[in-house]
Amino acid sequence: MQDRQEQISQVVVTAGQMRDIEKRIFAAGMPVVALMEKVAGLIARRIPEIPANTPLLRGSHVGILVGPGHNGGDALVVARELYFRGYEVWIYSPFSKLKELTSQHLQYAQSLGISIYQTIEQLPDSDLLIDGLFGFGLERNLTDPIASAINQLNELSIPIYSIDLPSGLHTDTGEVLGTAIRATHTFCLGLWKLAFFQDRALEYLGKAELIDFDIPLADVEAVLKDAPKIKLITRAKALTTLPLPRPAVTHKYKEGHLLLICGSRRYAGGAILTGLGARASGVGMLSIAVPESLKSLLVSHLPEALIVGCPETESGAIAHLQLPQNTDLSSFNAIACGPGLTRDATPIVQEVIESNRPLLLDADGLNILAQMGAIATLKKRQAVTILTPHTGEFERLFPDVADAKHDRVKAVQEAAAQSEAVVLLKGARTAIANPQGAVWIVPESTPALARGGSGDVLTGLLGGLLAQAATKQIPVEDIVATAAWWHSQAGILAAQERTELGVDAFTLTQYLMKALT
Repeated sequence: MQDRQEQISQVVVTAGQMRDIEKRIFAAGMPVVALMEKVAGLIARRIPEIPANTPLLRGSHVGILVGPGHNGGDALVVARELYFRGYEVWIYSPFSKLKELTSQHLQYAQSLGISIYQTIEQLPDSDLLIDGLFGFGLERNLTDPIASAINQLNELSIPIYSIDLPSGLHTDTGEVLGTAIRATHTFCLGLWKLAFFQDRALEYLGKAELIDFDIPLADVEAVLKDAPKIKLITRAKALTTLPLPRPAVTHKYKEGHLLLICGSRRYAGGAILTGLGARASGVGMLSIAVPESLKSLLVSHLPEALIVGCPETESGAIAHLQLPQNTDLSSFNAIACGPGLTRDATPIVQEVIESNRPLLLDADGLNILAQMGAIATLKKRQAVTILTPHTGEFERLFPDVADAKHDRVKAVQEAAAQSEAVVLLKGARTAIANPQGAVWIVPESTPALARGGSGDVLTGLLGGLLAQAATKQIPVEDIVATAAWWHSQAGILAAQERTELGVDAFTLTQYLMKALT
């Protein structure tokens, strides 16, 4: 049972895929009415359990917003169940035409004596609103009078719980279709919809919760088998990807050797933070190439690392790599390059791109790559490449890819396919794609990570995991997703203890190990 729940919790679907899965369920003999009763029953039982500023006690006033389709039917069954449990319930039903099953539920609610209103002006005061106006699949912009009604409802200072998706959001892109309900809590039905992981939808979703109504895995797999998989990286999955436990008999070189190339006289902190992120990964050997003038500073912060001082330019950037005798780039299991480099280090980035080592590029490594022509340059590489851009860097790297702010998942898929690299697009919901179109999404994060240096920590952490996995048969995108999940969890934990204002990048490194315990 737990295995099925874990698999279901990772799946993310589009509106079209969800329709096809439901068709299979109904074609197999599941009555629509039975499924509606099951789903709404789960929601009705869950609503009183949700912590809120004002607990929902028997006798509380609950308003039910009913749309014309089966989402409205779900809401009506919730209304009936709450009514039977002693809540004061009223219904807002502004549509003249309803689906047959929804109409039947409305008729029964009316027979119970539940008040029904057609206009927004008639609505009584409530302690809670349940939004069942529109579910998944909405594609047209909402217009008046519904749009005006939603805007007025959003102005009320009461919780709004949405069924499946806040009414007015596009299921796939998270676009606001004219206007949308700003939910306090959203019950996503059956499987996660793509909108839940598009950054621009987050302010409308509130707290998101999956309502698992026992969709057979066979139906999910039958619909998704030929499509690139979009999955959430969960704690259980991440922990299985980490290099734990270690073999009883091993040594430091068996646990990976990472080369970090980072820092400049202007951005010394970037090298330190990247090194601290790598230290937390548990990598067996860590070498850090920095300008010669930073060597003593790095030694003081990372005494276990081999600090390689390199000749520097007048501006304080690395002029060229000067590795120890009998060492070249092929000596390392992985290379991570970019934080704090400045664009004066262009020859260094060109050199590592030409190497045959797994390579992670971030920050100025990405900016230099963009100047070189990212797609043409990366297609010449023989080894795996990982890119970790934020939105601005992404647009510079892939100017011809669809706007990442519009549909982050589609954008990162296109970028990975064109560049033949694994691309991690940073954001409130970080998305990772491989060249075959498979996507991992980090399902939660914290705005506490929106601080300078946080990305440097991720680069070191990911580089260390990449070096350790070099001799193991683990998909690179799984490693990238695990590092991003770990980084986010550390931020969440730190913010819980220190508030979102108290998580500077150095503090973040101190929570990386705590996040795994």
